[in-house]
Amino acid sequence: MTKKMPRHADMMIKICGMREPENIRDAAALCPMLMGFIFHDKSPRDASELDPEVVKSLPGYVRPVAVTVDKEYDTVMELCGKYGFGIIQLHGSESPELCRRYKDAGLVVLKAIGIGVDVGTDWEELRAYEGKVDMFLFDTLTPSHGGSGRKFDWSILDSYPLDIPYLLSGGIGADDADRVITAMRPGLAGVDINSRFETAPGHKDLQALIHFILTLRKHNEYEPDRKPFWEKAQ
Repeated sequence: MTKKMPRHADMMIKICGMREPENIRDAAALCPMLMGFIFHDKSPRDASELDPEVVKSLPGYVRPVAVTVDKEYDTVMELCGKYGFGIIQLHGSESPELCRRYKDAGLVVLKAIGIGVDVGTDWEELRAYEGKVDMFLFDTLTPSHGGSGRKFDWSILDSYPLDIPYLLSGGIGADDADRVITAMRPGLAGVDINSRFETAPGHKDLQALIHFILTLRKHNEYEPDRKPFWEKAQ
């Protein structure tokens, strides 16, 4: 499969680390394609106490994502059933075989990969995930599994050789939309934004989100297509 440069209008926006009902509703009104909810008790954005009805009542154009770290298979499946998640983002050391098990259960699977600020990553090690995940999320490597507010060197993505699409994450802020457009490369499906849009952990600054999203969308050359790539392929 030959990778193509993404069109600006195809850029998926994922707002992650949501946990406050009113803030969730306000952010959903900005029409992100994906919204992430972290279920990890060591995270300051842990959403484990969130009422499942808040997630289930999201508008249909916002697809909720369960973000977990090395949880047992049955725990993740129970979580998906409780909140109605059809998409999971695995942010720990989950194996390709475990990822495939989730796919076989009918879930869309995103696998987060930490990339060192200075050392990059070995792409060949990721080939084991081919056919077992729907998308990668490339984030800055941290002991806390994300939320560092730091960028890795995006230029290493020039050498990305796989056909698995990915979201770009790690340190993206409200004034980075033009930089994201410059970073568009084959394989890039969209962006994941989180800590640099917050006034407190789990509370997103709506004005910052509006500024970023409008700046990103001003580059659109086409009408936005809200159908994600994994549905287009069906």
